[in-house]
Amino acid sequence: MRFMMFVCSDSEPDPRPEAKGEIEAWLDEVDGGGKRITGDRLRPVADARTVRVRGGRRMVTDGPFAEAKEVILGFDILECASMDEAIEIAAKHPMARAGRIEVRAFWPFEG
Repeated sequence: MRFMMFVCSDSEPDPRPEAKGEIEAWLDEVDGGGKRITGDRLRPVADARTVRVRGGRRMVTDGPFAEAKEVILGFDILECASMDEAIEIAAKHPMARAGRIEVRAFWPFEG
């Protein structure tokens, strides 16, 4: 099963700072175990654009649509046997302490 991990900021992070090289160690473990398909950081929200179409008219606005203190900072796509396995991997990500990780299973279109 494929899972999307949204790596997010949080307004109440754990006080313990991320250790130098911690994210690299997580990447080595998850990539080495063949569980991570891809992932990356995202540009800051100031670089984001929100696109909507209403009445056939395209509207583009600067930044994210929702006003929120917490933002998506990056993502990872995992291949895991279960949600429990994906949660175990997410819990080891440094941003699980400094921010939060949202894990969702892919929901493929049936066609």
